[in-house]
Amino acid sequence: MRTKAKPLGVFAFFLAIGSSNATPARAQAKAPAETKRQAKHLVTPNVSDLAKKLNLSGTVRIEVLIEPDGTVKKTRVIGGNPVLAMDAEIAAQKSTFMPGPTETTEVIEFKF
Repeated sequence: MRTKAKPLGVFAFFLAIGSSNATPARAQAKAPAETKRQAKHLVTPNVSDLAKKLNLSGTVRIEVLIEPDGTVKKTRVIGGNPVLAMDAEIAAQKSTFMPGPTETTEVIEFKF
C-alpha cells in the first residue's frame, strides 16, 4: 500500500514566518573593540639542532592568552612547521606583554 506524500505547504508557511522575524546572530551581537596588546619583551626563539640539520625555514603562528599583568598564561600553535613550532612556542611562553584590564588573546608570528 502506497502512502501519499504530505504537502509541504504548512511547513513552508511556518518556516517563512519564523525566518522573516529572525535576524542573523552576527547582526545582534556586537563585536568587542579590538585591542592589541603591545609586546613588552618578545623572546627570540632558539633554533633546535634538528631544525638546523634539516635546514628548516618558514613562519610559525602562535596564539597566546595573556593575563592582565602581561604574562603569558597559555599558548597554542595555529600554523607552521611542527619542528619549528616547538621552538616558537617555548619563546612565546617566555615573552611578556604590557599590562591590560582583562585577559586577551593575541597571535604572534615567528619567522625562521
